[in-house]
Amino acid sequence: MNKSLEKTKIVIDTCVLVSALRSKRGASFLLLRHIDSGEFDILLSTALLLEYEEVARKTAADLWIEPDKVEDVLSYLCGISVKPGIFFSWRPFLKDQDDDMILELAVAGSSDYIVTFNTSDFKGAESFGIGVLTPKEFLIKKGVIKP
Repeated sequence: MNKSLEKTKIVIDTCVLVSALRSKRGASFLLLRHIDSGEFDILLSTALLLEYEEVARKTAADLWIEPDKVEDVLSYLCGISVKPGIFFSWRPFLKDQDDDMILELAVAGSSDYIVTFNTSDFKGAESFGIGVLTPKEFLIKKGVIKP
């Protein structure tokens, strides 16, 4: 299939998910609200889901959502996400091992973008054809918000 006809695929960094769960304002929350738009697919791996869960539990006191509802959000993300098989590893590639896990998922799933606040942590992702954008930059690119 022609890549230009496919849906945009993204990997959401943990910092973006936690930001969306901390505040109903801002681009991270808006990004999560647009998951059902049909305009993009979310890629998810077991390792990233476990990281989401771990960090959400650690920060539960700071979240707008009730702690017992976090599991519902994660279950929903798991249900609607694309889960590519990851059969290779070239670690270490990035400075942070957790970031390598996200890059591996993005490469395995032919992701278009990694959406993160820590864009400098993913220097080198472009060599795999993967863009790195903040939530706001991604939403502008998709036409959800204006620059």
